[in-house]
Amino acid sequence: MGDLGAVLRRVDDIRDDLTALYQDLHAHPELSFAEHRTAAEVARRLDALGLEVTTGVGGTGVVGVLRNGDGPTVLLRADFDALPVQEQTGLDYASTQRGTDPDGNDVPVMHACGHDMHVTCQLGALDLLVTAREQWSGTVVAVFQPAEEIGAGARAMLDDGFLDRFPRPDVCLGQHVFPFPAGTVGLVGGPSMAAADGLKVTMFGRGAHGSQPENAVDPVVMASATVLRLQTVVSREVSGRDTAVVTVGSIRAGTKDNIIPDQAELRVNIRTFDGRVRERVIEAVKRIVRAEAAASGAEREPEFEPLHSFPLLVNDEQATERTAQALREQLGADRVLALEPVTGSEDVGLFGEAAGVPTCYWFFGGVERGKYLAAREAGTLSRDVPSNHSPFFAPVVEPTLTTGVTAMTTAALAWLDSR
Repeated sequence: MGDLGAVLRRVDDIRDDLTALYQDLHAHPELSFAEHRTAAEVARRLDALGLEVTTGVGGTGVVGVLRNGDGPTVLLRADFDALPVQEQTGLDYASTQRGTDPDGNDVPVMHACGHDMHVTCQLGALDLLVTAREQWSGTVVAVFQPAEEIGAGARAMLDDGFLDRFPRPDVCLGQHVFPFPAGTVGLVGGPSMAAADGLKVTMFGRGAHGSQPENAVDPVVMASATVLRLQTVVSREVSGRDTAVVTVGSIRAGTKDNIIPDQAELRVNIRTFDGRVRERVIEAVKRIVRAEAAASGAEREPEFEPLHSFPLLVNDEQATERTAQALREQLGADRVLALEPVTGSEDVGLFGEAAGVPTCYWFFGGVERGKYLAAREAGTLSRDVPSNHSPFFAPVVEPTLTTGVTAMTTAALAWLDSR
């Protein structure tokens, strides 16, 4: 693995610049496939580091190639899109940005999932690798991916000829900031992040004046009954030995209190770890929606539109152990945690799957350690430690940033050849 200490020695020198970059990215988030400012800044920095830079891959994706003699090819991946969330962190660098969502709505935008931290850490790791070329050999393919939040970015880059245009990797590596103690990392071998399916469900009624419900087929009542009944899918149709989540994240209907509308829209999110369970849950959701529509006397069948689909993320067991061992040697065994599978979802695994090579994707903590331990002791983690996608989610800058840079650099060197 070369002299890792020599590679990491400069982390103190670049910390201030990386902190400023992180805060700038956090203050200027962009929605999926609209990450033009972010992509331009990434490309500028990659060019300054001397990498071969390609922009516009899969829309707004950026790829930097660092060639350093013969040896393995390691793919490093960071995602850089944000979410339609109104930030409430109160930070000096909090986002006030707005954007247009896929339905044409003007929405607030926030880095509520830490992708700004992912980008910053990957650029930091590349800086360290560039300035310590004498310690390693091989090729690094640095992927900065758009549209992870909608499960479309990795596929878009692959469909844009990624594997033909850039060196084919021997392993795919990546990381995600998560709400556990900063300064630690965690890994899961095997199935590690759930498959996810998003559905837009449109239920059709018959509109009428609010004073004359007898003339209507009320889609608000129909949709409300459906939301409640969907809560029985996991509790009554999935074995206690399996894992599934069904969430109705959005319900929309009507424009005025005295008008019964003619349709309602639900947005349903489904998470599973097993293909058989996935099929059963999706069919149960559709069956219940149709049944509630029929029970309400709907004159038109509901419509189902796929919104997104994330594959199950499977960490190669051997690749995960190899990476974990390198992290333990550098960070200390007490700072490398064995985690349980996460019900969140990721599309990073598509790169390894398409290339036919192992994937290892790990997590690094972003919560001030004392705050986390106090909340755990009090049994208030869900209340006092904001999770990803919360309007209050904001990783503490340090030691999160230094840990993320160190982890990605260490993992890359575990797969590159030593000199």
